[in-house]
Amino acid sequence: MKLTIGFSPCPNDTFIFDALIHHKIDTEGLKFEVYYDDVETLNQKAFRGELDITKLSYHAFAYAADKYVLLDAGSALGFGVGPLLISKNQDVSYLKSNISNLTVGIPGKYTTANFLLGLAFPEATNKQELVFSDIENAVLDGRVDIGLIIHENRFTYQDKGLSKVIDLGDYWEKRTGCAIPLGGIVANRNLPDDVQQKINRVIKRSVEFAFANPKSGLEYIRSHAQEMSEEVMYKHIDLYVNKFSVDLGVEGKKAVKLMFDTALEKGIIPGINESLFLNE
Repeated sequence: MKLTIGFSPCPNDTFIFDALIHHKIDTEGLKFEVYYDDVETLNQKAFRGELDITKLSYHAFAYAADKYVLLDAGSALGFGVGPLLISKNQDVSYLKSNISNLTVGIPGKYTTANFLLGLAFPEATNKQELVFSDIENAVLDGRVDIGLIIHENRFTYQDKGLSKVIDLGDYWEKRTGCAIPLGGIVANRNLPDDVQQKINRVIKRSVEFAFANPKSGLEYIRSHAQEMSEEVMYKHIDLYVNKFSVDLGVEGKKAVKLMFDTALEKGIIPGINESLFLNE
């Protein structure tokens, strides 16, 4: 059986899916046609129900829960991994108190990063959507006053002379005591239940293989990581791939539920009628 699967070319995703894509594990007869896209493009595809399996932002999942169910394996949750607000201006108190008058470059309307921005600074409404990898340069060029950065840009912004305004992951952790849910892996609800369960098993197997053989997918990871050094690639992986990627478990599901409950309460997402999780 051949299934379409979408994930980002970022090291954490290619690390997770290497063994699955290259049949280094038992895929239980499943084959995969891969689509590599940035997270906001994947979110948009999820809204249209285009793929059998896809990575998406947890924020976006709220708008696609009628089409997809969340798998136990493959998610990116964690502590100390949240998005950062950055600026050329080092006057943090000024930036925070005047954020309603500033332009914020964001990596997409439906990203978890933008959800957290809305939670911490609901008055920050002057937003400009950019591809995540262009946000640092947009701040440097003065196209935006503040940038909301994700992924490997956490490791590069200081080298470019930019300063942190706030760590929104830290904001979430202090507020809730939970890991921050960033991205999840979902399966199309149109697929038979046994196929959904098979996908979940195979992805878990792929993550476990990657942990047991961390250098196995090095060339594959590097081929999609653009100009990133191997050190930065593995820093990125260490940050976003952890026990929650193997299995959400009780702790991971609690964090996801809390995020959705908070977003519903604040009117950030619509109500959801379907069960979120493949295995409640």
